[in-house]
Amino acid sequence: MPYIGRMTYPISDHYNGTHFFNPEPTIRAAPAGENQRRGFASFLFARLRRDPNIWTAWPEHIENQPYPAPTGPAPTVTFIGHSSFLLRLPGLTILTDPVFSKRCSPTQLAGPSRVRAPGIALADLPPIDLILLSHNHYDHMDLISLRQLRRRFPKVAIVTSLGNAPYLAKQRLAGAAELDWWQTHHHGETSITATPARHFAARWLNDRNKTLWCGFMLEHRGQKLYFAGDTGYTKFFKEINARLGAPDLALLPIGAYEPRWFMGPVHMNPADAVQAFQDLAAKSAIGMHWGTFQLTGEAYDAPLRDLATARAAAGLAETAFTTLDFGETRQF
Repeated sequence: MPYIGRMTYPISDHYNGTHFFNPEPTIRAAPAGENQRRGFASFLFARLRRDPNIWTAWPEHIENQPYPAPTGPAPTVTFIGHSSFLLRLPGLTILTDPVFSKRCSPTQLAGPSRVRAPGIALADLPPIDLILLSHNHYDHMDLISLRQLRRRFPKVAIVTSLGNAPYLAKQRLAGAAELDWWQTHHHGETSITATPARHFAARWLNDRNKTLWCGFMLEHRGQKLYFAGDTGYTKFFKEINARLGAPDLALLPIGAYEPRWFMGPVHMNPADAVQAFQDLAAKSAIGMHWGTFQLTGEAYDAPLRDLATARAAAGLAETAFTTLDFGETRQF
């Protein structure tokens, strides 16, 4: 079915009256011999291509190590997989971009398939109060998971970026609050501010950038938590710090970054993520968007190795910017 994209919003530095856009360039010159086209088909081609010189054979399945259910005093963060985290704050439980389905695709019959099961099964989740939904890509907006969550937790609130609420309502997910960049929504005592990201939106061939993409800064009982969503490196990281302050914890994407000429403007690599961490002046960071779905050409474990290299080059302690295993919980 067509994506709902007929809403109009105030003209801004990222909306021209019909489509959203990035204030920073998202096009880089292709190296010799590469396809210069930038349409949706070429994007899918770049996502699925493999370079035999750097690619580690993609595993069909990796067994998760068992971890105890997240308990103890909040706040805690649990890695479910890809960009999905369970966040337990005092009096508030949150999911970020929840994807529990086997595939991140228009159909569960084809498309990128999980190699790691969710670190926590959807059926084992504690009661969820709030879902943060950064944008409409299939590896972030999974309608199957969202419907299951709404059935289990009928009162769960959804906060997303501009243009997504009408579509979600058509998908039996009514009531989402949608935000423009720098707008703030209050959920009880929690403030949620949508932050700029350098990315794009599309679910179909004819709806590119008719909805917005964003990250989120949460402030809850004196603590700040930043969820970047999906983004390339952007000048806005410094502005986020200047406007909203330094987060106690930043969740930053570190995967799906090759080839750089194509993916670099919209997906950070670990070196970009370390720079973002420094721009934000975050107290600590956890890497995400890796090790779950095959989306691009880097090896399965490349994000972890490249993060270690980038962290060492920046003189950061391993504990400052790390990753969690699937299902692992950490207090912050």
